Amino acid sequence: ASERLSDELKQAMAVAVKNIETFHTAQKLPPVDVETQPGVRCQQVTRPVASVGLYIPGGSAPLFSTVLMLATPARIAGCKKVVLCSPPPIADEILYAAQLCGVQDVFNVGGAQAIAALAFGTESVPKVDKIFGPGNAFVTEAKRQVSQRLDGAAIDMPAGPSEVLVIADSGATPDFVASDLLSQAEHGPDSQVILLTPDADMARHVAEAVERQLAELPRAETARQALSASRLIVTKDLAQCVEISNQYGPEHLIIQTRNARELVDGITSAGSVFLGDWSPESAGDYASGTNHVLPTYGYTATCSSLGLADFQKRMTVQELSKEGFSALASTIETLASAERLTAHKNAVTLRVNALKEQA
Repeated sequence: ASERLSDELKQAMAVAVKNIETFHTAQKLPPVDVETQPGVRCQQVTRPVASVGLYIPGGSAPLFSTVLMLATPARIAGCKKVVLCSPPPIADEILYAAQLCGVQDVFNVGGAQAIAALAFGTESVPKVDKIFGPGNAFVTEAKRQVSQRLDGAAIDMPAGPSEVLVIADSGATPDFVASDLLSQAEHGPDSQVILLTPDADMARHVAEAVERQLAELPRAETARQALSASRLIVTKDLAQCVEISNQYGPEHLIIQTRNARELVDGITSAGSVFLGDWSPESAGDYASGTNHVLPTYGYTATCSSLGLADFQKRMTVQELSKEGFSALASTIETLASAERLTAHKNAVTLRVNALKEQA
């Protein structure tokens, strides 16, 4: 596969991996180690998820960039087993990306059956602890179902069809806005793109730019289907744009306004935010370093963009000295008694009595 790819593409992948690695390495949490009171030591430590399965969609546009987005943080986290499933025939780009990022095994299987294989294991596909990656409605539903079974697997998030919402004022560049809308619309007919602007002329200019650019796209028919369920909305002001965006909770939020960063503090729900004229969504999709696996369907209200923490788990550790235990014992006994959990109280009382006997 490597020999069939251009040096230009391989170099581009290397740059993307470097940036993804830099951003996700910075997400490593320092260990927490505190004494909550004298003699009572509490810690929080992280451990990698032992085995992970990566699902990479195939089809007309094989998403090899998703391999970079999933396998890189898995490697940084220290996951011992990293396997990948993708529908046949697997594109050379996917195979090369898997090798570049340290994926150990690649399996020629796609769809809901791939999710089932990763969740439960087969003669050839190993069972994994957690499944990552986007897919169509069937893949998304399969992930949801296996995550609810005790013998299944955990999942990253409910990631469905793509979304982008653009907030633009009169200072935005219509061609830039249109290109961002179309870059999401070409993903699939079930994608949705939305423009919010307080400027009616901007909405008109963007609509015209969309039609011009659409005519030149190889995936124009796919994008046109997505546009049929999309909207250009004229608002009364930028504050209303922010309000609507927060209610919608887009997967991607692009803010092309004169002072884009000033709006960020008001944003409460979005998967990934892109500020200003020179931050196209494509940058985050491929190479800026942020992750492009993001919550959709309004799940941004409670879910975060994929990050290093998704490939890790946290454990707490506590250690009480004799003195620390003695000082805290009566508090624990009082709380346990109030909840009528006698065995909990006894576990403390027995130790208190043992200390008295030693004294």
